[in-house]
Amino acid sequence: MAALFNPRSKFTLSRLGLNPLSPQWRTPGGFLREGAEAVTQTCVRRTHRIKGSSSRCLSSQASATDGRARVKRVSIEGNIAVGKSTFARLLQCTCSDWEVMAEPVSRWQNIQSGTSKGTPVSNLLQMMYQDPQRWSYTFQTYSCMSRLRTQLQPPTARLLSLEGTPVQVYERSVYSDRYIFALNLYELGCINPTEWAIYQDWHGLLVEQFGHQVELEGIIYLKAPPAKCMERLGRRGRAEEKGVKLDYLDKLHVQHEKWLVEKSTELHFEKLKNIPVLQLDASVEFQRDTAVQEEFVTKVKNFFKSL
Repeated sequence: MAALFNPRSKFTLSRLGLNPLSPQWRTPGGFLREGAEAVTQTCVRRTHRIKGSSSRCLSSQASATDGRARVKRVSIEGNIAVGKSTFARLLQCTCSDWEVMAEPVSRWQNIQSGTSKGTPVSNLLQMMYQDPQRWSYTFQTYSCMSRLRTQLQPPTARLLSLEGTPVQVYERSVYSDRYIFALNLYELGCINPTEWAIYQDWHGLLVEQFGHQVELEGIIYLKAPPAKCMERLGRRGRAEEKGVKLDYLDKLHVQHEKWLVEKSTELHFEKLKNIPVLQLDASVEFQRDTAVQEEFVTKVKNFFKSL
């Protein structure tokens, strides 16, 4: 693991492509506030420019009687520092019919004691980075359970009242938890064969048990070369990302390609095998490029309509 993590460096959220200062989108515990000035300004401009059009991109107010069945579920997948959080902010501020659900990172950072309500007893994300051999299985178990909890959240009453095709968008999913991160840690030797067998067993049981409640209708794959992702990590200059190595990003990129492009990953859920995938070139610097943002939004709108 020395080639992938520096155990003496501070832990990093980049393993999960997260920014603790996330935008105001839904999380299991409420809302997070955004500190990214460029994206916020873009949202303001975009809202003004598309008022009356894509702000009601796919629907209008209507009865919520059959709303739940019409809500589409889509996940955003991609490597560390590919621009997933920036892209999620773009979607959230583009259309009120798109509800973006953030990764439950706060749960991983603040494990609560069952006897001391509200008192964090450990930071599991930090523990995993400091000692991946010891904590990878525990972390992937808890991260998957928290992702499951997020995907099981019912749509808001507002979303259910919309006519047409309202969409819930998740930052990653229970499927990437297994077929990207847990699988990668297993192949790296951080999760042993027994732990991997157990993980797959309960993962399969839970996904089958909850069925359509956690099924996805589509996936948006943000793709960029690992070197570009590494460049963005360096440009951000966050101390906690210093332990992430290019080789680790290379391996995660390969996992994404096998699953979403080559279709060579062994999958265990029939619907997932033929799920539509929208691939976007995230190697371009779209954070401040409104023309690229417009192109992405148009592709996303068409993709959602096709589901």
